[in-house]
Amino acid sequence: MSNTPLPAVAWIGLGIMGSPMSENLIKAGYRVTGFTLEQDKLDRLAAAGGTAAASVAEAVRGADVVITMVPASPQVEAVAYGEDGILAHARDGALLIDMSSITPRTSVELAAAAAAAGRGLRVLDAPVSGGEAGAVEAVLSIMVGGDRADFDAARPVLDALGTTVVHCGPHGAGQTVKAANQLIVAVNIQACAEAVVFLEKSGVDLAAALDVLNGGLAGSAVLTRKKHNFLGRDFVPGFRIELHHKDMGIVTDAARAVGAALPVGGVVAGLVGAARAQGDGGLDHSALLRGVERLSGTAS
Repeated sequence: MSNTPLPAVAWIGLGIMGSPMSENLIKAGYRVTGFTLEQDKLDRLAAAGGTAAASVAEAVRGADVVITMVPASPQVEAVAYGEDGILAHARDGALLIDMSSITPRTSVELAAAAAAAGRGLRVLDAPVSGGEAGAVEAVLSIMVGGDRADFDAARPVLDALGTTVVHCGPHGAGQTVKAANQLIVAVNIQACAEAVVFLEKSGVDLAAALDVLNGGLAGSAVLTRKKHNFLGRDFVPGFRIELHHKDMGIVTDAARAVGAALPVGGVVAGLVGAARAQGDGGLDHSALLRGVERLSGTAS
């Protein structure tokens, strides 16, 4: 058994996903120093055994591994660049793992900027799938882009957060795979929502119908995770519609850039955008059901 201490980790972004993920690292024995903008989230980290920092610079100073989990590309750029950013204050040779869902281009540019700093800083893009439940249970799927050697170095940390950890290719590849993931999830949720309204309008026992559907070819992780949201109209956010709207913009832009047609994805992207415009942006993405109900004249 090795006596080598685990690397010190800085965690930037303690939201719905970031808080339970950082806590899983603490449970695995890592020393975690975190920073976020909400004091209650910092208090939660401290209560779990972590250390709260007053700034990005304070959090990353001395850390071997820096993990970011923030909403979108602008937030990644805000915490990475500038006088108070990660690149300016991370220790030489630190490994930066960005687990946010952002554009592939942002990931490629971040890796290039880190390399240009000339201090041996290494970058991986490592977005995740599995939602809040997957984060809490440490069963996330993690898709990683970057150098293979850096992936191998990061693997013990990532294994504490997920059960499916895959190196997908060079910088940006993780984000490209995550964009495809979000396309599949959105289309799947929309199909499930339409089936729910169809079943209810047909007078079928909805709970029984979803059970049998989930046992056959129509079954999916989406239906397993979101079945109770549909049944109880419980849309407390595990992953907000406004964030999925952002992700659908990423996948449609990336697909356009490579010349890939998304005929169904484009329609669902519009429906996600419509749900957000109609005030559902803060709800869980299973609330796409509300859009189908509105179109079907059964909205409550």
